[in-house]
Amino acid sequence: QVQVVESGGGSVEAGGSLRLSCAASGGSGCLYYAMNWYRQVPGKEREFVSAIDRDGTTTYVDFVKGRFTISQDNARNTVSLQMNSLKPEDTAMYYCKARCCYSVGCLNRDYWGRGAQVTVSS
Repeated sequence: QVQVVESGGGSVEAGGSLRLSCAASGGSGCLYYAMNWYRQVPGKEREFVSAIDRDGTTTYVDFVKGRFTISQDNARNTVSLQMNSLKPEDTAMYYCKARCCYSVGCLNRDYWGRGAQVTVSS
């Protein structure tokens, strides 16, 4: 079992910043964790936000490009999402999804955190 914990959520006015972190642990001898960020609002499907590959290559949904920055620690067990110039439309529950990875690749099982609420007021 992989444990996934998000932190750093909160409330901020439009134009402000927040930094989310995702910490993954556990599993069966995981060398590292592949972690992606998603977000969801009530009544809508969960959508992809950002990801970072093992080699450091980053991916963002178009709406957050230039405003959000994803990064990882050297051990690849913690991923952060720096969110700048926040908009009310960014209000959502932000979830971290993690996979246990080995040198030969990652397992197919996805583990989700409980989410971190981000609220941006106008």
